[in-house]
Amino acid sequence: MTIKGVASIVGIYEHPLRKAPDKSTAQLHYECAQGALADAGLTFDDVDGYFCAGDAGWFLSMVDYMGLRNLTYFDATDIGGSSYIAHLNDAATAIAMGRCKIALVTLAGRPKNDKPMPRPAGAEAGWETPYGGSPPNIYAMAAHRHMHEYGTTSEQLAWIKVAASHHAQHNEHAMLRDVVTVDDVLNSPMIADPLHRMDCCVVSEGGGAFIITTPEIARSLGKADVRLQGAAQAIKGQDGGRIDLTYSGAVHTGPKAMEEAGVKPTDIKYASIYDSFTITVLMQLEDCGFCEKGKGGAFVADGNLISGQGKLPFNTDGGGLCNNHPVNRGGLTKVLEAVRQLRGEAHPAVQVPNCDLAFVTGIGGTLAVRHGAASAVLERIA
Repeated sequence: MTIKGVASIVGIYEHPLRKAPDKSTAQLHYECAQGALADAGLTFDDVDGYFCAGDAGWFLSMVDYMGLRNLTYFDATDIGGSSYIAHLNDAATAIAMGRCKIALVTLAGRPKNDKPMPRPAGAEAGWETPYGGSPPNIYAMAAHRHMHEYGTTSEQLAWIKVAASHHAQHNEHAMLRDVVTVDDVLNSPMIADPLHRMDCCVVSEGGGAFIITTPEIARSLGKADVRLQGAAQAIKGQDGGRIDLTYSGAVHTGPKAMEEAGVKPTDIKYASIYDSFTITVLMQLEDCGFCEKGKGGAFVADGNLISGQGKLPFNTDGGGLCNNHPVNRGGLTKVLEAVRQLRGEAHPAVQVPNCDLAFVTGIGGTLAVRHGAASAVLERIA
């Protein structure tokens, strides 16, 4: 069984706020859902499938708050920032099996106002927690290893931020709209060697949502048919101490999603690449086959990721590095910008000409310890 071609995204919405001191988390989820449904021409009563992750809090309460009375399928699986790309896969599977027809996926939160959600203690807690690992120093460890193995440089990583900033300048809602240079990145404060402040994503509030349904319903709604053609998800852990820090779980999900879609990396017109840190982007580009392993530094350098300039336009909304990384989870916004590109609704300055095939990938957890990965291929059907 395949999910190729069985489901279409018909509604998207990204909350315009990046700071939301006067709204609750539940209110943000509701507003994002409302916006996506309005974009699709649907209502809450049409929704019979709902997918969310840990940012929604107690799942039953969120369902009740949003008034979702007609659910026949639901899933609150949480694999961090990659959850929402995995939900895209799972919703399509549920639609293919006839478990639901119109699925809603939401993400929202207020990390600047609410206390951080405690991560459930895992089996490893007693051995790892005492060492004080945090996302910056754990990702820095992966960056150091990649540099050691392949000669990757901080200057090359900086080009990823530079590309994101070139795109963010055109996004009125982006948190950081100033175009930066490689020197700007290298001169920004060191957070965890070798990662500078500009190598790190923004911390934002707000959120987003999307609606996925059958192609038949999509046509009846008169929406552009953005079809899911391939998807995959995986988990990468420490493998009993045999972990290799130079690759991510995308080494499994990217090639599998493209194989199901029947496409190659060279066919992709636009890529939404999860960008919690610059090293996250570089490793996923290698893992998904856009360049050889160890050649990511050369691939991203000299503006190769800038729309209208490079070979692979990426994160044309500014991504998590400049635009939006709600609740420290960027997977859902990656889907939104891919749909905009396929609809031809991205900002004219960054819109990829004749964009009919897009790739989306996400990493949730921590790159050098354990994480979930998910990838998807989306196509605009004429």
